[in-house]
Formats: sequence, structure tokens, C-alpha cells
Amino acid sequence: MTNEKLYEAAKELYASLGVDTDAAMEKVAKTPVGIQCWQGDDVTGFENPDGELSGGIQSTGNYPGKARNIDELRADFETAAKMIPGTKKFSLHAIYLDAGGKKVARNEIAPEHFTSWVQWAKENHFGLDFNPTFFSHPLAADGFTLSHSDPSIRKFWIEHGIQSRKICESFGRALGMPATNNFWVPDGFKDTPVNRAAYRARLADSYDQIFAVPVDPRYDIDGMESKVFGIGLESCTIGSNEFYLGCALKHNTCLTLDTGHFHPTEVVSDKLSAVLQFVKGVMLHVSRPVRWDSDHVVILDDETKAITSEIVRGHYEDRVHIGLDFFDGSINRIACWAIGARNMQKAMLWAALEPVELLQKLEAEGDYTSRLAYLEEIKTYPFNVVWDMYCEKQNVPVRDAWIADMKAYEKKVLEERK
Repeated sequence: MTNEKLYEAAKELYASLGVDTDAAMEKVAKTPVGIQCWQGDDVTGFENPDGELSGGIQSTGNYPGKARNIDELRADFETAAKMIPGTKKFSLHAIYLDAGGKKVARNEIAPEHFTSWVQWAKENHFGLDFNPTFFSHPLAADGFTLSHSDPSIRKFWIEHGIQSRKICESFGRALGMPATNNFWVPDGFKDTPVNRAAYRARLADSYDQIFAVPVDPRYDIDGMESKVFGIGLESCTIGSNEFYLGCALKHNTCLTLDTGHFHPTEVVSDKLSAVLQFVKGVMLHVSRPVRWDSDHVVILDDETKAITSEIVRGHYEDRVHIGLDFFDGSINRIACWAIGARNMQKAMLWAALEPVELLQKLEAEGDYTSRLAYLEEIKTYPFNVVWDMYCEKQNVPVRDAWIADMKAYEKKVLEERK
């Protein structure tokens, strides 16, 4: 039976539950997904390629073919993008600037240092997102940036934050698609501090200064990201979950929820409808934490599907900005992008195919028996058939056909990088 005939049968089956599969595919195709640049080169960047990764971040593995420069990183992502359906944005960290070989201080980066990225994005029909880089720098070596006790160091990082918002705004204006700008700082203590209040007061004041400089909210969408702990920051993270929830409310920004930044018993899917009662929006950093914030490649697991289901069930599509945040250097990096992004899209389609109207009606009526019965039965509906048709319509490889393309690129290109 052809894909078309299989799809028509699946379409009819979903329609019996009140689900329009064509509309579901169209909705998913239009929803941007921010795909992280740092998967391609293990968070190295171009500011100081020989520098050491810091801030409690760790990249493991040494699989052949890591991108060594801006041209290789772009070529690698272009290859991966051909395997990934939907609307794609490329998420850049500040250390991925293109300054033409010149050294630019982190507090002096500006839109002109990312002009070539904008041109590249236009040519490839990608959006762009941005992230200020508050790590891997001499002035962050002692573990503090925006909460630093030295006024000159704190001023340096405040200026970096201000410039990052201007760069993000320039992305959105040039590409006609709002760009997200995510603030995460690694500030914290390895052992127990005795004056948390002073550091948090300085961090709060730094953000007051950063957000005092206006940018156009039509183009720049800011997010505030917390974290339970990092390597070397086990006892205290200055920017805790509670801190950033308050900060997002104060400055009317999004709250960033990273799936690896909470205690293992907490899930982001449950947090969405709670924080969205109060905050402007949510930025998602979808990852796969294995016992801690390990940033493994996203798989189609229960929590990833639960996150996308919450977005659809709560009608939060316009208030949740989806981004990926994983990096694995132990396997083919193009495959990491393809696997993670395809799984994110699968989760989005899974959620779009749920009979939400029916399920919520049953719940409102108190018929929890039927609610559970339907939730379980739809797990064996022909989702895979709709996914295959979605990939076909998006002109990307169907099922496992992308693996051969990935292997061919590895042999032709990646293995030649010594």
C-alpha cells in the first residue's frame, strides 16, 4: 500500500475522534524550533577556539568531524537541516561571532559582528536566536559575572547583556521573525555561602540596568533561565528558580524552563500551566537529563511528549518558544541535530493529533474512566503514518532514509577533518 493510501486510512481514523490530520501537520510545520549551534562544535565558538569551556558546562566525546570554523559549522547544519522538517531557527551564542578574525571584547559585540549570520540565515530560510555568553572568559574564571563583587567586572558583564539584546533585536528585524535572547549565568558557590543575599541583590541590580536599555519587543524576546546546580556550583546557584521567576515577572520577560535544570522528580510539563498564569511567556530548552543536566540528545520519551501536549491542551502555542539544548560529542554531530530535532517535531505532531476537545469534555463531565481509556487507545493510532506524510510534504527523508544521507556526508566530509 502506498504512503498516500496509508495516510488516507489514518486520516479517516483520526477524524473519527474529531482530529484533522492535515491541520495538525500545518500547525506543526509553522511552529519554529530553535536548534542550538553548539552541538556542531562542542560549545567551542570562534572567539577563542583554543580556550577552555567553563561555567560548570561539560562536553564529552571526541567523535571525528567536529566543526572547526564558521564555514564548516554552517555546512554541517545545512546538511542536518535537509533531514529536519518544519520551521527552523539557528540559536547562536555570543562566542559564535564573525568578526573577520579581529578580537572583539565581549562587552563590545554588536550587530555588525553577526551580519554574515543574518545573510546566511536569509539564504537558507532560517530564523536566528541569540544567547549572551557568560562563561569561558577570564572575567568569569572565579565563577561570578552579573553578581560579581568587583564593580568593574560586573559592569563588563552588564554591558555584554545590553549588547546581546541589541543583537537579538537586529536578528528579528532583519529576518522578519522574532528572535529569542536567553539569559543564563553560571554564578554560584561550590560550598555553602554565608551571604547569598548580597550576590542576589547584585544580580537583581544588574538585570535592572540591562533592561533599562530599551529594545523593540516585536523583534527581541528575552528569557530568564535558572538552574539547580552545575559542576563546581553544587551548593548555591545565585540565579535560582525562585529568583528568575521573580525577575521574569519584574521585567515582563519570558521564563526559560530547561528540562535538565530541576530536581529529578520535577517535570517541566507540570510547570507550564502554572507559570503561564503569571509570566509573559515561556522559553523551552528541551534536553534529556540523565541523572543530572547531562544534555543528552532529545528522544521521543514520555516527558517530551507531555511537554508538547501541555502546550496544545493549554492553547499556549503563541506563548511558548521551543528551543533545543543538548550537545554530544561522542557520536556523529549531524546525527545529533537530526535525531533531536526530528524527535522534537514528532512530539509536537503527537500533541497536535490528540483529540483534545474530546478529552477535555470527558474530564469536565467527570468521566475519568473514558478519559484514561481514550488516552491509552490513541497511543496505538497510526501516528507513524501521519509522521511519514508530514516528512514527505516537508521534502525531508521519510523514516530512516536520512541515516544513509548522514553516513554519506560523514564519509565524504567529516572523515576528512583531521
